[in-house]
Amino acid sequence: MQPLHIYNTLARKKELFEPLNAPYVGMYVCGPTVYNYVHLGNVRTFLTFDTLYRYLTFIGYKVRYVRNLTDVGHLVGDGDDGEDKIGRMAKLEKVEPMEIVQRFTNDFHTVMAQFNTFPPSIEPTATGHMVEQIEAVEKLLDKGLAYESNGSVYFDIETYNQRGGNYGKLSGRILDDLLNDTRELDGQSEKRSPLDFAIWKRASPEHLMRWNSPWGEGFPGWHLECTCMSTKYLGKQFDIHGGGMDLKFPHHECEIAQGDGLSGIDPVRYWMHSNMLTVNGQKMSKSLGNSFLPSELFAGSHYLLEQAYSPMTVRFFMLQSHYRSTLDFSNEALKAAQKGYRRLANGLRVIQTMTYQPGEDAASTELADEKKQQEIRQAVQQFYEAMNDDLNTAVGIAQLFTLLKYINMLYLHQIEASVLGEDVFNLLKESFITFMHDVLGLREEGSDNQPVLEGLLTLYREYKEQKQYDKVDQIRSYFKAQGLAIKDMKHQIDWAYEE
Repeated sequence: MQPLHIYNTLARKKELFEPLNAPYVGMYVCGPTVYNYVHLGNVRTFLTFDTLYRYLTFIGYKVRYVRNLTDVGHLVGDGDDGEDKIGRMAKLEKVEPMEIVQRFTNDFHTVMAQFNTFPPSIEPTATGHMVEQIEAVEKLLDKGLAYESNGSVYFDIETYNQRGGNYGKLSGRILDDLLNDTRELDGQSEKRSPLDFAIWKRASPEHLMRWNSPWGEGFPGWHLECTCMSTKYLGKQFDIHGGGMDLKFPHHECEIAQGDGLSGIDPVRYWMHSNMLTVNGQKMSKSLGNSFLPSELFAGSHYLLEQAYSPMTVRFFMLQSHYRSTLDFSNEALKAAQKGYRRLANGLRVIQTMTYQPGEDAASTELADEKKQQEIRQAVQQFYEAMNDDLNTAVGIAQLFTLLKYINMLYLHQIEASVLGEDVFNLLKESFITFMHDVLGLREEGSDNQPVLEGLLTLYREYKEQKQYDKVDQIRSYFKAQGLAIKDMKHQIDWAYEE
């Protein structure tokens, strides 16, 4: 089986994953700016790196996963001018900025739990690392890689590049082209170059969030926090840095320049980026009216949605597409994902109750079917190969459906376990459960009305025996309304998710 390869944005190719200090892995992911509800683009990024975290742990690595919370410094427009996003929201609602931070941090954690993501090992905040950020600014000034202007401090791109740096290497942008494409805006006159970015900003009189510094009252630049927190907890150089594609430039480009400027080495060995979301082929955005929140998905309350979709349906939907490809939301795609997830969830429910039964006696035991055994072994191996090929969950899920075919055959008594043999049966059971639960993070979604369903199933059996077919049809209709189906089989009557 091939070792793990991941696509390195910096190298623009898949590379063999070789941690700095195996079996330990350091991974940093840019977390949300907690000024509003987490949106689906964020969710896709966090699901991607939750899956990577799960898989690295599953194959034996000891991962320190750091994901920050931005609670200051991220300005409206993502540039160096304008209001702080959290401060702006606090003014609108006439509350303290930390009330905004707490409310949306709580919401973020709730949503991540609904999607069954693991919490990170460390979740640092920008406001909790002010000392480290001020020290970093002082160090960059001492090195001549930054300059003070009117109470703000800017990173000097030209000096950095003259000393051997390569600003633009992550995104592939050429410095001259960037300069030609950048026009001078109001408020940028204090910079030596329009490409220079703030590592400390002077606070205007109306700015709510401010700290004392050697340059006067101000706040740290958005890019600086990630450099300071990632290196504090993972070292001057660490293994993986993840985030959404929209952060590649300028945020991650600036992180590289800062980290290199502070320590003299590239801070990250493997850069990974998840791609964007679209809706019915259009970019998802509030201005187009096609952006919806996770809560709207779960409730089916957005006008573009024909129904509600559960958290695991959405997680499964996102995993069906490779993380580096564009993912398009549509009702048709979500309904197909709902059907696929329910089939797998039903298989999970079934296989967890199965045990190997060799047959009543040796004479009745069927001969093992080598072709079926080989197909199961191959599906398990190909799941690992897919995950080792840059976390290809789409191909991995296809192998789960191959395993599901055998689970259903066993459940319907189309084959007996002895056909597979004890070793292969156990491989089937253990692999399906661990791939679903531990690697992909897909769990069974409980039903509040499950006792009602079980009771109705008992009545169904009784009505069927009594040939009261009108009542039988009524119960079937109720199950269908729940997205379920009653299965009449030769050996028993049971219920399952609709095919």
